[in-house]
Formats: sequence, C-alpha cells, structure tokens
Amino acid sequence: MIVQDFTAKTKELIDGLKSVCTSYGLGNDGNEFKIITQVFLYKFMNDKFGYDVKQIDEKLKNAESWEKAIAEYSEEEYETLLMSLNPESAKLKREHFLSNLFDLQNKEEFAKFFDDTLRDIAIFNNDIFSVKAGTGAKIRLFDEQLSNYISDSSQRDNFCCAIVNQLVDFNFERIFDQKFDFFSTIFEYLIKDYNKDGGGKYAEYYTPHAVAKIMADILVDAPVQNVTCYDPSAGSGTLLMNLAHAIGEDRCTIYSQDISQKSSGMLRLNLILNNLVHSIQNIIQGNTIKEPYHKEGEKLMKFDYIVSNPPFKLDFSDYHAALRDEANHKRFFAGIPNIPNKDKDKMSIYLLFIQHIMYSLSDKGRAAIVVPTGFITAQSGIERKIREKLVNDKMLRGVVSMPSNIFATTGTNVSILFLDKANTKGDIVLMDASKLGTTIKDGKNQKTLLSEQEEQKIIDTFNRHEAVEDFSVVLSYEQIAEKNYSFSAGQYFEVKIEYTDITAEEFKAKMDGFKSNLSNLFAESRNLENEIQKQLEGLRYE
Repeated sequence: MIVQDFTAKTKELIDGLKSVCTSYGLGNDGNEFKIITQVFLYKFMNDKFGYDVKQIDEKLKNAESWEKAIAEYSEEEYETLLMSLNPESAKLKREHFLSNLFDLQNKEEFAKFFDDTLRDIAIFNNDIFSVKAGTGAKIRLFDEQLSNYISDSSQRDNFCCAIVNQLVDFNFERIFDQKFDFFSTIFEYLIKDYNKDGGGKYAEYYTPHAVAKIMADILVDAPVQNVTCYDPSAGSGTLLMNLAHAIGEDRCTIYSQDISQKSSGMLRLNLILNNLVHSIQNIIQGNTIKEPYHKEGEKLMKFDYIVSNPPFKLDFSDYHAALRDEANHKRFFAGIPNIPNKDKDKMSIYLLFIQHIMYSLSDKGRAAIVVPTGFITAQSGIERKIREKLVNDKMLRGVVSMPSNIFATTGTNVSILFLDKANTKGDIVLMDASKLGTTIKDGKNQKTLLSEQEEQKIIDTFNRHEAVEDFSVVLSYEQIAEKNYSFSAGQYFEVKIEYTDITAEEFKAKMDGFKSNLSNLFAESRNLENEIQKQLEGLRYE
C-alpha cells in the first residue's frame, strides 16, 4: 500500500512539473522533456544524498533536518563526509541543496542562480555521471542554462521559483529501498510523452515491457555473475534494465551505444534510478554501425549478453561506402543492403545490427534481437545468409513470433531471435505466439497486450524446451537445414487428418447429398452462362 501510494505521489510530482511548464508556454515544446527529466533527476539526487549521508552519520539520521544539521559541519568535517560516500553516490556541496534554493527564491536573478547550481552539480560529479560521445567528449548531467528555454526573460525567475516550489513538499527517501519494478513504472510514466516516434526513426523505439521481460527471462535462465551486457541501439534502456534486473544489478556491467542524444540522456536517468550508476561511463552516444566504440585494444569488445530492438529501416546511404572497407568484412559477413533508387529511408539497417551482434558475442555469449517476422522465412539475400550461418555455426537457440501490433507505433509483425554460441547440441525452440494477447485501442492505433500468464507461458515453454501442439516445436539444426533454414514454427507443425468411422448407409447419404448439391450448382451455373450470353448479344455500338 505504501508503494502504491508513493507511486501515485511521484506521478503527481511529474504532473505538477508538467503543469508548470505548460503555464510558462512550454507545454508540448521540444525542450519540455529536458526540463522535466533534469529537474526530476536533481530532486532525486538531492534526496538520495540526504539518505546516503544519514547512513554514515547517526547524528544526521536523528536530526529534524539533515540540511540544517549538516550546515554546522566545518569545511574539514564536510569534506570527510563526502569522502566517506560510496564512489557511485552523487556528491553535493552545501549550496547545492534544494533547501538552499528554496530559501533564496527572492534572490536577484534567481534563474541564473538556479542554472548555475545545476551546472556546478554536473561539473562536481562529471567523472561519475557524464555520458561519452563517440569522439570521447563528455556530455554533462545537466544543460548549461535550463531557464533559457523560457523565451520571455522576464519570466525566468518566476518559472524557476515555481519549479522549486513543486519539489520541496516531496521526498524520495522512503522508497530508496525499492527495486526495478517500482522505478521502471516511474521511468515509463516520466518519459511517456517524450519517447514517441511514429516515423520509426533511429534509436527512438520504446520496447513494450512484455517483450523486454520475455527477452530477459529467456536469456537468463540460471544465476550468473560478473557478466557484461550490451545493447548497440539502446534507446531509453528498457531492454538493458530488464536484463540487468534478471541477472542482478550488482552482478553485471552495462555497455551501450546509441546515435540519439535524447535517448542517451534517458538511458542515463534510467541507470541512476535503477542503481546502475557504475555503468554510466559505458554509455556512448554515437553511430554503432559506422563507428562502434567499445573495444579491447584494436578489436571490438565481446559481450556475454546482448539485447537489441534495432531500427528496422533507415537511410544510411551517406556512410554506405565506408562500411565496405576491409575492416568491416568479417563483421558484415552476409553483406550490406544495397542503396535503392527510391525510398532510401527503407534500407534494411536491422540486418547490419544482427551481423554486428553476432560478431560481438563472447564464446559463450547469448543474444535476443527483435526482428521483422519476414526475416525468419526470406528465401534469398542477406536474410538467408544470416540464417544459414546461425544454423551452420550452431548458435541459434530459438525464435518466438509475437502477436501483431505488439508495438503500437508500427504495424510490422515482429519475432524475437535468440542466439547462444554455446548451444551446439541443438534443441532449438521455434514458437508461434501470434495468437496470444488481447487487442486494445491505443490512440489511433491498435495494440496487443499480453497477460502475465501469457508472458509466463512463452517464457516457461521456451526454457523447458517443450513442444506444444500448434504453439512450439523443438528441433535439431539438421531439421532446420532440411526446411531451407526456415525459422517459422508453423512450417514444422504436424498436419493432422482426422478419420471418423461411419456406416455404409451414412456414407451413401453423404455422397448423395454432395451429388445433389453439385447438380444444383451446375444448373445454376448454366443459367448464369445463358444470361451472360443474352446480355452480350444485346450490346450495340452507338
């Protein structure tokens, strides 16, 4: 009950911040999400700092106000307190506290003071919370001047005061012991208005929770430790968060790359909320296909677990030629999609992501990739070459074909491709889950929702390697090769012919009925033919 109540209050805080933005002309503005997410993060860090210092000093825990109690520390004492914090904890100067901002609202040029405070927090914590660009440049936690998004400079002080007043009556402290399920709900609510991209552009996908859970729970079917997790098209991090939760946040290190600055910022926020700060240094904003960042020496890094919901179609003609150099020959073993004369934005970039993922798996690595369902049966081209290699190299673990409209923003049917480089014995599971789920209206689109029981049915059937009539089959690599490397479960289902015993009299009655019906149909057909002939004879040229 406490968690439900706190979830509602957290959502009220988010709604309150959005209301402030709307009142100052930023509703549905392109910069609103920057303000909402960064102010939310500042509040979270302020409260987390208070929570962390209370664990260090009993005097602060028992104080009526930890901010006032900490004000009495000498500079030396305060420095010692900061050094005692966990290396992954945010460190704040006393002038950074929200209570300090609240007390100074009447300060001249308060907006500038507000901006400078967030900027100084970002600089003070640059080594922990910065995201790297592919060039190596660091992208700080907060924008330089948040209040400048208000175009009317005379309203900036009032706007920053209104933001601060929304924050002061709320405290995260009671829920810092909550885990993934709580914070994933909050994160989804926080970004729900800012991660829409009906056009399906690069890295703006948001993977439904059901798909992310199925991918994680099939990949991680036994306890593991000290493993690496990677997403080459990470978006806001839904897949990585589910994977880390299935493994254990303290038993894995996350790596990612994404071309979108917006998505990289969301992923950083997701990592902070989900106790994965230690992985922020591995978030890279950059083009994975053109310039993959994560390396060990001169070679691309290999990962234990990879998850990905890559963009399916995208124009990459501007760097198409660069991908054909010798350095990429092994990585893109099956080839690079040609540049079409028209509709360049329909180039199948997901085929490059699949090949990149295969190349990036460690010797015992596992992967789960969302692909268009057409990939699993295409009988020629790059698709076929990839499937042949997955079978011939014995690294296919299985495929789950999902219901249509599982993604509300695209009508493309999708399947989940599971790879396992240690799956040499075979036992491949092909599953047709397309008939599961309930279809609902989601805005202008149809969306299919899976129940928890249906999600679990997919996960359990796959992990137990169960063959279920008209749902799943378990095969060897040889059987798949014999079927032209098709990964569609339906092509392996047994066609059953049911026989019913009947008497001679019943047989004669059925046959007489068939003859009678056919005679009537033939007679009706002849009448229709005669009528058509008459109509044709009556036609005259005028």
